[in-house]
Amino acid sequence: MNLTIDVGNTRVKAAVFEDDKLLLFEVFMLDEIITEIKKIVESYAVQEAIIANVSSISEKLLNNINKIVPLTRVSSTMQLPFTNNYATPHTLGLDRLALVFGAVLEHENQNTLIIDAGTCITYDFVSKDKEYFGGAISPGIQMRYKSLNHYTSKLPLLDSQIPNYFIGDSTEESIHSGVVNGVVQEIEGIISQYKNKYSDLTVVLTGGDTNFLSKQLKSSIFANQNFLLEGLNRILIFNNNK
Repeated sequence: MNLTIDVGNTRVKAAVFEDDKLLLFEVFMLDEIITEIKKIVESYAVQEAIIANVSSISEKLLNNINKIVPLTRVSSTMQLPFTNNYATPHTLGLDRLALVFGAVLEHENQNTLIIDAGTCITYDFVSKDKEYFGGAISPGIQMRYKSLNHYTSKLPLLDSQIPNYFIGDSTEESIHSGVVNGVVQEIEGIISQYKNKYSDLTVVLTGGDTNFLSKQLKSSIFANQNFLLEGLNRILIFNNNK
């Protein structure tokens, strides 16, 4: 059994896999990570684990996890199944690295654009020749709502909501239209930009806002909220087979 761990600023997502079959998916608070990992390891007889986004936790905490279960850390120096053409590989987020890793192994020999819609929206492109070129980073949905409230004196902080119409007839509807339609149009525009150059493009949408956004997009996509956790599992399997 493999345990994959994605650490955010306050929450942790974890999944247990038997080969490539997902057996468990859990979300818990960062301060519960040791207790929860112990429970999972004992309940599922987990043999090894892999973790991404380690910037939110201390070296001591990582060592404590490693005492519970052998732990692999995603890093830019690990063996990759693709050529990394990113100009500054040491600055590439480990979550983005894991997403590309998973895309290469799941969508082999395909031009693939991975869109991760979370706190930020990241775009990562890997060619059918297994060359990673980079992509783009923009503010996520919640960040856009919060920035409108934070940087103005009167605009309210709203929860994300699908706008009733693209022309907002109130301040709240105008905010929803601006944020949600803005994100949707951005994603559709970027997909179109890539398709103009790579007509045989595969698009994967993942991240916390996957379900919310997938209903709004007209482009053909593979929506998979757990793509990062699955990618981490593929990294473990890939490295064990080397």
